[in-house]
Amino acid sequence: MKRTLFALLAAGFVATPALADQALAQKKNCMACHAVDKKVVGPAYKDVAKKYAGQDAVTKLATKVKQGGSGVWGAIPMPANPQVSDAEAKQLVTWVLSLK
Repeated sequence: MKRTLFALLAAGFVATPALADQALAQKKNCMACHAVDKKVVGPAYKDVAKKYAGQDAVTKLATKVKQGGSGVWGAIPMPANPQVSDAEAKQLVTWVLSLK
């Protein structure tokens, strides 16, 4: 009984940050062009996580979130998102890179 309760509590604590970061992505309009598991206008976040797996890419990708970028995922550029702070950009990228 205690193990089951502990497992349920642990699962809740692990899931909470992921939901919080997805909520931040929605709040900052990232989900207008991206989805977790499918391409919309931009790549699926899980595809981004695969592409950058094993790399120290948080700073590089956080810069792209704020300043925009082009050419990595095709012809459609990602616009700059100046409403995202440096800390939020790093939080969002860390979440994206954690997706499996």
